[in-house]
Amino acid sequence: MWQRFTLYDLRVIGHYLGTLILFSALIMAVPLLVALIFQEWEPAARYLFSIGIALTAGALLRFLRVEPGRLNRRQALAITGAAWIILALFASVPLYFSGHYVTYLDALFDGVSGLTTTGATVIQDLNHLSNADNMFRFMMHLLGGLGLIVVALSIGLFGKRAGASLYSSEGRSEHVVPNVVQTTQFIAGITVEIVAVATVIIGSICLMAGMEPSRAILQALWLSISAFVTGGFTPMSQSIMYYHSGVIEFVIMVLMILGTISFVMYAEVWKGRVGTFFRDIETRTMLIWVGIMTVVLTASLAAGPLFSDLPALLRRGLFMVVSAFTTTGFQVVTSNQLTTAFTSGAFLTLALIMAVGGSAGSTAGGIKFSRVGIIFKSMVATIKEALAPDSARVVVAYNHVGRRVLSPEIVKEAMTVFILFVVTYVVGALVGIAHGYEATQAIFESVAMTSNGGITTGLATPGMPMSLELFYIFQMWAGRLEFVTLLALMVEVAASFFPRKRVSS
Repeated sequence: MWQRFTLYDLRVIGHYLGTLILFSALIMAVPLLVALIFQEWEPAARYLFSIGIALTAGALLRFLRVEPGRLNRRQALAITGAAWIILALFASVPLYFSGHYVTYLDALFDGVSGLTTTGATVIQDLNHLSNADNMFRFMMHLLGGLGLIVVALSIGLFGKRAGASLYSSEGRSEHVVPNVVQTTQFIAGITVEIVAVATVIIGSICLMAGMEPSRAILQALWLSISAFVTGGFTPMSQSIMYYHSGVIEFVIMVLMILGTISFVMYAEVWKGRVGTFFRDIETRTMLIWVGIMTVVLTASLAAGPLFSDLPALLRRGLFMVVSAFTTTGFQVVTSNQLTTAFTSGAFLTLALIMAVGGSAGSTAGGIKFSRVGIIFKSMVATIKEALAPDSARVVVAYNHVGRRVLSPEIVKEAMTVFILFVVTYVVGALVGIAHGYEATQAIFESVAMTSNGGITTGLATPGMPMSLELFYIFQMWAGRLEFVTLLALMVEVAASFFPRKRVSS
C-alpha cells in the first residue's frame, strides 16, 4: 500500500530543499562576480536581487526542521525529484529579467534545459547576451551535469547521514570508491581536471585565431564545460559552426566522448585496470551501436545534397553522431538543414542514436548503453533456454566492473526504464503532432527533450504554445531523473492528496 507524506516528512523534505536553494544562491555568486569584473552593472543588480530571493526562501525552508535526522528512501526520492524543478524556478528569475526571453515560461524552459543538460534553448539574441548571463547558463550545465546531489555531497552540504539515500535516489547505484562523499569528490575532481585542460587547449586555439584574450578564455571555458557535461549550450547562436575550426570540433568531440564514459570506468582506469574498461558491457555496446549507426547515417547522408565531398561528409557526419549519442546537442549543421537537406533516413537515424544515449553513471542522457546491452543479453538468455534441455540451467553473464550474472531483477529494471523512455518518446511525438507539426519533426523533438539530447529541429522556439512548452519541460525533467524517481514522487503526492479508503469488513 502506498504511504502518504506525513507532516514530519514534509518538514524534512523542505529543510533539505532549503539547503539546495541556499546552494543555488552560491552558484549565482559566480555570474555576479563576472558581472562586477566586466562592469556589467545591470546583470550584477539582477543576480544580487536573485541571490536575495534564494537566500530568503532557502533560509525559511531550512527552519522547518533545525536538526534533520537520517533520510529514508521516500524522503530522498522526494528531495531529488523536486530539486530539479524548484532550482530551475529560482534559476529562471535572473534569466527572465535579462530581456532575452519572451515569457517567464521561456526562461523556465531554459532553466530546466540548463540543469538537465538538454541544451535546447529559446533565448533571443544570444550573441549579445552578457558575460554574466552566459556564465550562469554554463554553471547550470556544470551543476546539472554532475548531478545536483553529487555536487552538494562533494562539498559536504548534507552531512554524512543523508548521503547514501540521496546519492542512490539520483539514479546512481555504484560507488567509485567505498565512501559516498569520496565518490562525489572523485567525480567533481575528474571534471575539474578535464575541463581545465580543455580550456587551455581551446583557449589557445581561439587566441591564435585572433580572438581577444578575455573572450577566448571565457568561450573556451564555456565550451569545455558544455562539452564534457554533455550539455549543449553554446555562447553563440550558430553553435559550433561559429568557430569554423576543424581543430576545435575535434577537441570538442573528444570531450563529449569523455563525458559519456561512466565515472566508474575512470576509477578503474585510474587504478590501472584498463582491461576492465574494454571488457565492460557498456563499452562493447557503445562500439557496436555507434559503429553500425555511423555507417547507416553516412550512407544516408551520401545520398543527400548537403555534402558535396567526402571530407565534409565525414567531418560533419561524425560530429553529429558523437553529439547525438553523447546527448550533448552541439550542431555543425543548422536546424533548417536538419529538416530540409538531411534525408529522412539520416534524420530518423540521428533521432535513434540520440534516443539510446550514452553510458550509465556518466553525464549523458538517454536510455543508456548498459540497459540496451542487458536487454540484448536477456534475449540471448531466452534463446538459450528455448534450445537447452529441460534439465539444464542456463546462466548468462556479462562484464561490468567484474563478471556478473544476469538476474531477472536486473532485466526487469532495464526493461522498465526502456519502456518508459519509449512510451514518453511516443507520447511527446503525439503531443507535437496534435499541435500541428510534421510527424518526423515531432518525433525528433520529443526524443531530443526526453533523452536530454538537445539537437532540435526548431519546434522549441520563443513563444511556442504553452501546453507544448510545459510538456517539453516535463520530458526534460523526467528524462534526467530516468522516470523512476519522478514517478515515485508523483505517486507519493497523489497518495497524500487522494488517500485510498479502507474497506471495512
